[in-house]
Amino acid sequence: FFCPGFQVAPETKAVMKWLRSIPFVLSASLHGGELVVTYPYDYSRHPMEEKMFSPTPDEKVFKMLAKAYADAHPVISDRSELRCGGNFVKRGGIINGAEWYSFTGGMADFNYLHTNCFEVTVEVGCEKFPLEEELFTIWHENKGALLNYMEMVHRGIKGIVSDKFGNPIKNARISVRGIQHDVTTGN
Repeated sequence: FFCPGFQVAPETKAVMKWLRSIPFVLSASLHGGELVVTYPYDYSRHPMEEKMFSPTPDEKVFKMLAKAYADAHPVISDRSELRCGGNFVKRGGIINGAEWYSFTGGMADFNYLHTNCFEVTVEVGCEKFPLEEELFTIWHENKGALLNYMEMVHRGIKGIVSDKFGNPIKNARISVRGIQHDVTTGN
């Protein structure tokens, strides 16, 4: 997943360990510098190509998750609003991460490839480092969208995989026909 020689920060290692120990299914990474929601893959299958669409087998699910956030965000969903450096209005405020710009070592790609957790990246505002007095407005612009996104955990298949005696089966592989990405049951 990471490039040879790539140093993983201790806090990143701790998050990776945490993600593997608890069966999270949904997460979001909040960034600044744009108004858009990106989804995996963030690293292009063709690393020499810039801005190359790189979908996961769960492309439809990721688009639905990203749209759930973007559509509930008052500024991202405002079709008359000109955005920061890139204009994502015509895309509905969402984009495949690698299609925007490709990078290796992102948590969204790690989560998808090594856990059951689906993560999107939310660029919450045009300023990379907003001023303190802007934080209250940014929070209110994102609060409803975050809640809407969190409610998405109730979509899809959920339940308990058990043996004939009703005992939960740890690490059972769940496959969905037509999607080349399995998930496993938790503890």
